[in-house]
Amino acid sequence: MTDLVLPRAGLSGMLRSEWTKLRTVRSTVWSLVAMAGIAIGLMSIIAWAVMRQWDTAGPGSQSYLAEHPLDLILSQPLFIAQLVVAVLGVMVISAEYTTGMIRSTLQAQPRRLTVLAAKVLVFAALMLGVGEVLSFGAFFAGKVILSSHVAVSLGDPGVTRAVIGAGLYTAMLGLFSLALGAIIRHTAGAITAVLGLILIVSQLTSLLPGRWGAHVNAWMPTNAGQLVFEQAVPADSLLSPWEGYAVFSGWTVLLLAVAAFLFKTRDA
Repeated sequence: MTDLVLPRAGLSGMLRSEWTKLRTVRSTVWSLVAMAGIAIGLMSIIAWAVMRQWDTAGPGSQSYLAEHPLDLILSQPLFIAQLVVAVLGVMVISAEYTTGMIRSTLQAQPRRLTVLAAKVLVFAALMLGVGEVLSFGAFFAGKVILSSHVAVSLGDPGVTRAVIGAGLYTAMLGLFSLALGAIIRHTAGAITAVLGLILIVSQLTSLLPGRWGAHVNAWMPTNAGQLVFEQAVPADSLLSPWEGYAVFSGWTVLLLAVAAFLFKTRDA
C-alpha cells in the first residue's frame, strides 16, 4: 500500500494524478469540443453569412465591422464560449464532491493544499493552452473569411494583445469558476452562481447611477477581465485592458485564497 501512495505524495505526483482525472472525464472532452465549435465553427458560419450579405448591409454596419473586426472574430464567440469554460471550471472540483471521489483523493494525499494547488495548476495550464490555440485559430479563420471586404492583421493596433488576451481571459475565468466550485461544493449551486454573475449581475451594475455606479460596473470581475480581448476600449473607460485583467486576476486570487482556507478547514 505504501508503494501505491508514494508516487502521489508530492506535488508532481498530484499533478500527474489530476491531469489523468481531467483528461479522462468525458465532460472535459465534450466541453473542449464545444469551445472549439463555438470559437471557430460558429464564428466561421456567422462571419461567412455576414460577408454574403455585405453588399446589402448599411454603410454604418460596414464601417463598424471594418473598424472592429475582432468583435465578430473574438468578442462575440468568446461571450458564448465563456459559459462552457465556467461550467467546466466548476465541475473540475464540485464533481468530486458529488461523486464522493474527493475522499479517495484526500486519502491518497492528506495535504489538502497540495491537492488544491495541483487542481489549479493543471486546469490553468489546460485552459491557457486551449484558450490560446482557439483564439489564434479563430483569428486566422476569421481573417480569411473577412478578407474579401475587411482587412485585419496581427500588426494592427491592439490586435495581438486582444488575441493573446482572449486566451488569458479563458484561463482566468476557468480558475475563477474553479474557486467558486471549491467554495460552494455543489455543482448546480456553483454553476448558478458563476453564470448569474457573468450574465446578470455584471450587466445589472451598468444601471447603477452616478460615478460610483460606473466604478462598481468597471470593477466587476468579468467586466474588467473582458477588456483584455477588446481591440480598443472607449476613451472614457476607467480601466485599461491590462488594468482590467489585473482586477479580474485579483478577484480570482481572492476567491482562491478563500477556497484554500475552506478546503483545508472543512470536512470532505
